[in-house]
Amino acid sequence: MVFFFTTTEGWTIYMGLDKYENEELIKWGLDTDIWFHVDNLSSAHVYLRMPDIDMRVQDVPPNVIEECAQLVKANSIEGCKLTSVPIVYTPWSNLKKTGSMEVGQVGFHDNSKVYKTRVERKIPFLINRFKKNRVEKVVNFQQVREDFDREIREKKKGELLKKKKKEAEDRERQREEEALNDYGNLMDDRIMVSNRDLSSVDVDEFEEGFM
Repeated sequence: MVFFFTTTEGWTIYMGLDKYENEELIKWGLDTDIWFHVDNLSSAHVYLRMPDIDMRVQDVPPNVIEECAQLVKANSIEGCKLTSVPIVYTPWSNLKKTGSMEVGQVGFHDNSKVYKTRVERKIPFLINRFKKNRVEKVVNFQQVREDFDREIREKKKGELLKKKKKEAEDRERQREEEALNDYGNLMDDRIMVSNRDLSSVDVDEFEEGFM
């Protein structure tokens, strides 16, 4: 069972029911996901799904980060009792799982991609809002991932075709411009001869100029 929530910006947040389901989330997350957790304490694994594949962590509005942090704190047995709690977050792709780790435990590939924030106080309005818009779903994580990957491949394929089409159009436009330039050179005033000029030029002499 996965719990889904909606931020005030309309973005999707989700989290697993327990540590075993967290394993599935770790394995089948998407490249648009950002993982949140209370630092150095047990808590739920909360994921924010960014609406665009081209977005970065730095593009997420501060109020959305705050909402995710509030939800993580509220779902930490120890953290929810504290006034101030540190929260870590990182792209899903930066999560590292090894065989020696316990169920639900993760590490990071690159610590420089791990960000920190702090919940200084509980915001009841946000927590109550999450309770009201929470939706429980049974999710086939692998299918969601495969659908996502297929969509990305199609998008990249479309972008590549669009790029090749533009390059072909640019080459054709360049050929046309070069052809026009060549024609312009042929029509240059310096090599044009008017009818008046022809009347004073010997025909044989004129033709020799083109030999």
